[in-house]
Amino acid sequence: MFPTHRMRRLRKSENVRRLVRETGFSIDRLVYPLIVVPGMGKAEPIPWMPDVYRFSVDRLMDEIRSIVQLGIRSVLLYGIPEAKDEEGSEAYSPAGTVQRAVRAIKHLIPDLVVITDVCLCQYTTHGHCGIFEAGSVQNDATLEILQRVALSHAQAGADFVAPSSMMDGQVAALREALDRDYFEEVGIVSVSARYASAYDTPLYQAVDAVVADDDRRAYQMDPANAYEALREAALDIEEGADVIMVQPALPYVDVIRRVKEAYQMPVAACSTGGEYAMIKAAAQNGWIDEQQAVLENVQAMRRAGADLIVTFHAKAIAQWLA
Repeated sequence: MFPTHRMRRLRKSENVRRLVRETGFSIDRLVYPLIVVPGMGKAEPIPWMPDVYRFSVDRLMDEIRSIVQLGIRSVLLYGIPEAKDEEGSEAYSPAGTVQRAVRAIKHLIPDLVVITDVCLCQYTTHGHCGIFEAGSVQNDATLEILQRVALSHAQAGADFVAPSSMMDGQVAALREALDRDYFEEVGIVSVSARYASAYDTPLYQAVDAVVADDDRRAYQMDPANAYEALREAALDIEEGADVIMVQPALPYVDVIRRVKEAYQMPVAACSTGGEYAMIKAAAQNGWIDEQQAVLENVQAMRRAGADLIVTFHAKAIAQWLA
C-alpha cells in the first residue's frame, strides 16, 4: 500500500519506461498492403485514403525499393483487373495484375515476403466475394475459382496466399490445390474472422469492389459475435491455416486476444482502410496527433496478441521508428 508502493517509480523517465515496457514492437511485425492496377506509369492517389496510391507494376517497384530501405520485409497485394466478369476470371489469369506484380517483386527483392489476397470481389461485375447466383454467393462453386486464383499466385512466386472471402472450407480447398501441384511450402494466411464492417468500405472503394447494397452479411461475420470467430479459426487451423487473421483490427482487439489465447499460433491483425482513413481525417483537421494515435493503436493490437500488423500506416510507422 501507499506510501510503500509507488507505481510512478516505474514511469519517471523514458529509459525506465522502456526497461519495464510489457509489449514490444518492431518493424519486423509490419505488413504493408499495396494495391496494383493495370497499365504503366500509374501512381493514382486515393482521395479518401491520403498518402495511399494504386500502383501499376512498374511504379510499384519504386515503392518496393523505398519500403525495403525502411526495413519493411512483408507486403500484402490487392489487385484490380483490366476487365471484370461474373466469375472474376482475371483473378486467376497468369497475366493478371497480382501475378505480374509478384513476379516483378521476386525478381527485384527475392527475399521480400509476398502475401496475396485471394478473393473475387474486385474482379467480379457484381462486387461480391464469390460466384453470385439466385441472389446469393454460391459457396462450393466459389471454392473452385479460389483454388485457381491461389495456384496462379503460387506459380508467380507468392510466399503466402490469404483467402479473405469467408467461404466455408476455403482453407482446405486451397491447401489441397497447392499440395496437389507441389506448392507445399506456400503458406496460408487465413482471414478467419472477417467482419461485415463499415471500416472495410474505404478499402472496397479503393479496389473498385463496392456492392450495390453494400451488404456482405450473408457470408462475412456479424460484428456482435466473438465466439463464432473462435469456431472459424478452429476450422481453419484444422484445414491447414498457418496464420489466422482478424479484420478489421482495432474494433476487434478482443477477438484477437481470444484467438491468440485459444490457439497459441501466429495471429495477424488487419487494420483496414476505414481505420486508416479515420485517423488521417482527424489528424488533417488537427483533432488528433497522427503518430501518437497510430502507434497507440499498434500497441493495442500487439497487447491483444497480434504477431503481424497489416496496416496502410506501415510505411509511416517505419519512418517514425527510424
